[in-house]
Amino acid sequence: MKLSYDSLADAQAWQTVGIKPPRYDVKAVRKLTKTAPTWIHMGAGNIFRIFPAKAQQKLLNEGKASGGIIVCEAYDEEIITVAFEPFDNLCVGVILKEGEFDAEVIASVTESLTVSSGRSRLTEIFTSPSLQMVTFTITEKGYAVRDSSGKLLPHIAADIEMGPRGARSTVGVVASMCAVRADMGGSPLATPTPLATPTPLALVSMDNCSQNGDKLKEAVLTVANGWKDKGYISEATLDRLRDPALFSFPWSMIDKITPRPSEMVYAELIKRGLENMEIVKTAKNTWVAPFVNAEEIEYMVIEDDFPNGRPQLERAGFIFTSRETVQKFEEMKVCACLNPLHTVLGTFGCMFRMDYIYQTIRDEDLAKLTRYIGFTEQLPYVPDPGVISPEFFINEVLNERFPNVYIPDAPARITEDNAHKIPVRFGETLKKMEAKGDNIAALKGIPFFIAGWLRYLTGIADDGDPFDISPDPMLPELTGYLKDIALGETDRDKAAALVKPILSNQSIFEIDLYKHGLADKVVDYFMCMLKAPGAIRETLARHVATL
Repeated sequence: MKLSYDSLADAQAWQTVGIKPPRYDVKAVRKLTKTAPTWIHMGAGNIFRIFPAKAQQKLLNEGKASGGIIVCEAYDEEIITVAFEPFDNLCVGVILKEGEFDAEVIASVTESLTVSSGRSRLTEIFTSPSLQMVTFTITEKGYAVRDSSGKLLPHIAADIEMGPRGARSTVGVVASMCAVRADMGGSPLATPTPLATPTPLALVSMDNCSQNGDKLKEAVLTVANGWKDKGYISEATLDRLRDPALFSFPWSMIDKITPRPSEMVYAELIKRGLENMEIVKTAKNTWVAPFVNAEEIEYMVIEDDFPNGRPQLERAGFIFTSRETVQKFEEMKVCACLNPLHTVLGTFGCMFRMDYIYQTIRDEDLAKLTRYIGFTEQLPYVPDPGVISPEFFINEVLNERFPNVYIPDAPARITEDNAHKIPVRFGETLKKMEAKGDNIAALKGIPFFIAGWLRYLTGIADDGDPFDISPDPMLPELTGYLKDIALGETDRDKAAALVKPILSNQSIFEIDLYKHGLADKVVDYFMCMLKAPGAIRETLARHVATL
């Protein structure tokens, strides 16, 4: 059996192999979406296919929606050519839970585009009055427009220099398309001619970063301001892009653990008779397949600010609420109850050569460190969002979600882009402690993690041999500071001087670690972990015994 549009005609064949086919007219949905698109998504990664796309599938199955989703990829276009186009944009979505293999063919993605070949089609979509929202899963780094010194990143500077027609980054392409929409389909080039009012549009980040709607807005407007200064777009166009009644940027909070495609799932699909289910690693290090596997538990909380309407996604479990509630939920998850704990486990898990997150939380020492950071140091500084209690959420994470052996999530995936994650996952707590005048120097868990992260950046595992550090845009800079530190280093003054540029970087930690007496504690832990092979385990065991 092949995953294809034609194969859907035999629904019974799919049911026979235990995979649910869509219960709607896929051809009709594709035809309608082509001519009257309502939703385009930027970022063709795994979480999009198993969460937003699956939610729209539920609405289509129940007759609560008539159109599908168009997806566009700007960063890793190979995803489209290997995981979408050969399978008619279909995907087998697999939910992994105790003793069950819940699979369905997700057909809600009706069209897939790349920026390289799809710019004219993107213009058609973005100028369609029916378009209600643009959603994003492009990871935290996708919204970055400046480096730690405040200088424009090279690819953003290039987008501004090239103008709307030459933009290549996701935010640059979206800015150019929104400029066209603001001009109601006219040229985004500067013109003094008054323009008709465009149809409003919501741009919704679904990535795990604090106040993600504002980060998306800042990125889009940074590019647009650059174009205005260079004369590519008019002041009138820029004013429209700034108008919240025309272009809204709701905040959101997404939560669904979605690991890389699993070899176990691949084997099960092949056993059931499916063909061409191979897992592929793209040239840009993205792991994709014609299937996506994820946990059953999921949360999506979104600020209800959609000036041109939206799908009835509350019927698929999405929570539409106020910005204040989104912020509280986000702080609870991203700053205390899940993401920081993932980062701790992933960082030490890599150095202990653990393959899966469930192995890390079942490690007694790591579990104790993680629980201490979560319950003792992070939880007291997050608000209760009301829709779910922080205590319930963190217990669900540590007792049900992380230990799930059916979620083969890898520490190496969790540690990608750590330098961009630490400001939110730990820096927010440090900032709140500073604002309250609390004793930051008394912390035990967070500085131990920071020391572990420095040890991770040396690229030497606890067994004394090298390991592959996960991708991170700041990696060349960070590892450059550590290149002269070797396992067995005993010169504390030398090590302290070499790591000072990292520990003094407030864009990473949000506060001055030296001012609060935390940097010296970090260096002390770091030196203990450097002593010899096995020193990380020895230091960890000794440390958690004091917690």
